[in-house]
Amino acid sequence: MVLQAIKYSRGQLDILDQLKLPHAEEYDHIYSSTDAWHAIKEMRTRGAPAIAIVAALALAVELVNMKLSPVAEEVKAFIVEKLDYLVTSRPTAVNLADAAKKLKKTVEDAAGKQSANGEDVREAYVKAAEKMLVDDVSDNENIGKHGAEWVVKNTEAGKQGPVSMLTHCNTGSLATAGYGTALGVIRSLHSNGSLKHAFCTETRPYNQGSRLTAFELVHDNIPATLITDSMAAALLRLKGSSENIAAIVVGADRVAANGDTANKIGTYQLAFLARGHGVKFLVAAPRTTIDLDTKSGDDIVIEERPGKEVTMVKGPRHDGVSLDLNVVETVSIAANGINVWNPAFDVTPHELIDGIITEVGVVEKDSDGVFHLDEIFKGDDGTAGRPSTVGGI
Repeated sequence: MVLQAIKYSRGQLDILDQLKLPHAEEYDHIYSSTDAWHAIKEMRTRGAPAIAIVAALALAVELVNMKLSPVAEEVKAFIVEKLDYLVTSRPTAVNLADAAKKLKKTVEDAAGKQSANGEDVREAYVKAAEKMLVDDVSDNENIGKHGAEWVVKNTEAGKQGPVSMLTHCNTGSLATAGYGTALGVIRSLHSNGSLKHAFCTETRPYNQGSRLTAFELVHDNIPATLITDSMAAALLRLKGSSENIAAIVVGADRVAANGDTANKIGTYQLAFLARGHGVKFLVAAPRTTIDLDTKSGDDIVIEERPGKEVTMVKGPRHDGVSLDLNVVETVSIAANGINVWNPAFDVTPHELIDGIITEVGVVEKDSDGVFHLDEIFKGDDGTAGRPSTVGGI
């Protein structure tokens, strides 16, 4: 059973506190948009798709449990104000802004209907937020399917038999509404018998790989090994052939129109390593992560986080034999007074990316090395894309 990081029923939302993983599984109750803002800012919930879903559902819970004005325009104004506030929690993750934009349009349409009242606007918002939860899980499963098929068909390793994959940060059930993006590709490979082994980086400084991805891999009984961030080059050189490593697959917090991708710090260097060792470098993300209004990675604002995340580590006490989960300690691991630079993300240029895996297929570059991401938004309703690989290398 895949982990469930978001538990929702109308009027109630619980999120798995990811700061306490992998040692304790505790859920936090989210009663309002303010609760969600703090949960996102403090990284108790994280991952670009999950952030958007938690924010949207938190406001839905708040609306269901509060006494509303009967005036449609007043309810609309309240919702828009709350959505703008929620977007400030983590500005790099475009999914959140995209969800807010779509939800604003929903409430504006509802409020604009003749004889609409406050209850009508609330119901329209809540239904739209709930649909986002359902759609995200479906989209992730399709990302996993398309990505797994592409790896098997388009890599030398895939043609030889079961493949091994390397992934960075956490992109699974804990980062989405369920199943995952990059980790969803690994799950799909495993489920159809095409996975030999998964490797995950620890992902310093917040250790989403060692705490979260490793936790999911163990939970799902997927054969996997944890490495430090600095071991990736040695892994590809020394074990690339014996482990039949096919690709490095990562998620994304924002994909620009030209394919430049902002993702967890450390992604950029992995793309260089992939190119140097002859393995594919893939980005897995739903179309909500693609921002056609951002022309290139130069236009992406990179969030910088507190230096103490680099100089301190937190965890339960270990007495040399076992863990004491009742005693959580913070330990200094750096020289006192040293300056710290701690960008949360870096940008990988599109030139280093072999494919962008979406819920409608894998986008490849054309013969000129250009991604045409706008193609996957062309459909009968303006949002549906092609059902298979777009473009070609």
